[in-house]
Amino acid sequence: MPETKSAPSRTVVLGERELAIGFRLIGVPDVIEVAPESAAREFQRVMNAGEFALVIASQSIRGRLPETVRHQADNSLKPLVVFVPTPGGEYEVESIEALAKRILGVSLQMPNS
Repeated sequence: MPETKSAPSRTVVLGERELAIGFRLIGVPDVIEVAPESAAREFQRVMNAGEFALVIASQSIRGRLPETVRHQADNSLKPLVVFVPTPGGEYEVESIEALAKRILGVSLQMPNS
């Protein structure tokens, strides 16, 4: 029987020290602490590695990404990319409608009566 390559199932977290410590404490094994100057490069490396099903990155990394990489991350399903706020940092909130459209490809908007 031929060997089949299984889909990646690992989760990786990229972020500042505070975010990294928090995810290490809850048991996530793949946590990468990034400095502002290397954040975009490290994010792209993780995205292209093909090893991860889920990439959790701090919101501050999103702001450092080139527009094309940000667009790729926002539309990626393999790996799925989720940006989370850092403690005390500013953040953008993605609406449920936008999240459903991005993840499921389904629009939740109600038609006008």
